[in-house]
Amino acid sequence: MRRPRHASPLLVAAAALALGAARGHAAPLDDLARELVGAGQGVFVQAEDGTVLAAQAERRPVHPASVTKIATTLALLERLGPDHRFATRLLAGGPLRDGTLAGDLVVDADGDPFLVDEGAARLLARLHARGVRRVQGTLVVRGPLLFDWRPDPDGRALRSALAGHIAADAWRAAVPDGTPSADALRFDGMRADDAASPPPLAVHRSPPLRTIVKALNGYSNNVFHPLSDAVGGPHAVQAIARAAVPEGIAPDEIVIDNAAGAQTTNRLSPRAAVAILAALGRTLARLGLDYPDVLPVSGMDHGTLAERLDAGGLRGAVVGKTGSYGDVGASALVGVLRTPRHGRVRFAILNAWVPVPEARRRQDAFVRALIAAEDAQPWPYVPDPRPPVSAATVD
Repeated sequence: MRRPRHASPLLVAAAALALGAARGHAAPLDDLARELVGAGQGVFVQAEDGTVLAAQAERRPVHPASVTKIATTLALLERLGPDHRFATRLLAGGPLRDGTLAGDLVVDADGDPFLVDEGAARLLARLHARGVRRVQGTLVVRGPLLFDWRPDPDGRALRSALAGHIAADAWRAAVPDGTPSADALRFDGMRADDAASPPPLAVHRSPPLRTIVKALNGYSNNVFHPLSDAVGGPHAVQAIARAAVPEGIAPDEIVIDNAAGAQTTNRLSPRAAVAILAALGRTLARLGLDYPDVLPVSGMDHGTLAERLDAGGLRGAVVGKTGSYGDVGASALVGVLRTPRHGRVRFAILNAWVPVPEARRRQDAFVRALIAAEDAQPWPYVPDPRPPVSAATVD
C-alpha cells in the first residue's frame, strides 16, 4: 500500500484495513506496520480470538529490554500470589538495658523490594518506641536484603538510615511527629555474640505484591532482577514463561538471563511477547485482577507511559510496558487495547538497532493508527492517588 502524501496515520490505518479486507489478508495491518514501524522491525498484533492483525518478523527473537518485566510479573504472581507481603524483621542480638541493646541488631530479610527510606523511618520510630537508643554491636544481616531499590547485603545502607541519615521528605511522610536526629540509633560497633533465638523488636511488611509490581512496572525499576530470586531467579522466570505460551513458540524465542531485562543476552520474539502478555491476562483473571492492576495505563500512571499516547483522546487507551536499552539497540512497546470488534487486542513492537527516540516515535505512530483502526476505548481505570509505600506496615 502506497501512503498518500501528508496522510495521517489514522487515514492510513483505515485504508490499510479496507485494502486488507478486500484482498482477504489474514493480517490487514501488515502494510501499516512496515510503513510506520519500518521494514523488518518486529511487530505482532493479535485479537482476543487469536486472529492475527499484523505480523512482521514476529518469530525473530531480539533484545526486549524492560518488556522482560512482564514475564517476571507473571512468575511472581503465579508463585507468590497478589497479596504476598515481604517481611523484614529486626531482632535483638542481646538483652535491652536502659536503652542499650547489648549485642547486635539482627536483620532477618527476605528480599523486600519496597524497603526504602520511609520504611526505615517507621522501623526507627518503632525501635525508639520500644526503648532502643543505642546498639552496642553492629547491624548483622541474615537473608537477602534490598534497600532503596538496591541489594544491601552487608546492611550498610540500612544501618546508615537507622543512624538518622534519611531524606527529610521521606521522614516527614513516614513519621510526621518525629525527627531523625531525635530517634536515630547509635551503633558502637563492639563485637557481640549472637543470641540463640533473638526476639523481634520490629517487623516491616511490604505493600501487597500487586501494588509492588504495579509501581515497579510503571517506573521500570530494575530491582525486578533481585526480586526474581523470590521465585528462583531469572531462569525460573524463563521456565514459567516458556510453559505459559503455546507449544509452537520455540525456546529460543524466550531467553531470560536477567529478570529486569538489563543483560545483553535476553531475547523475546514479538509473538512470544504477546503470548506472555496473554498468559499474564489469564493469571490476572484467575486472581480476580486485570491488566491495570499490575501494568501502567498510558497518560494516567506515573512513570514511562505518563506522557506517551496521552493526547488527542488517546489517554487511558493502552495498558502496557515500555523497554529501552540503547547499548544493545533495543526499544520496545507492548500493550493491550479494548476494542468493540476484536475484544482485547494485544500488540508487541520490538525495534532493533533503531535510535531510541526514533523507535518511540514509530511505536507511538503505529499504536495511534491501531487505536483508530480498532476504535479502541479507554480502560475504565482510576489511579490510586496514594503513594505505594503507604501500603507498607510496621509492627
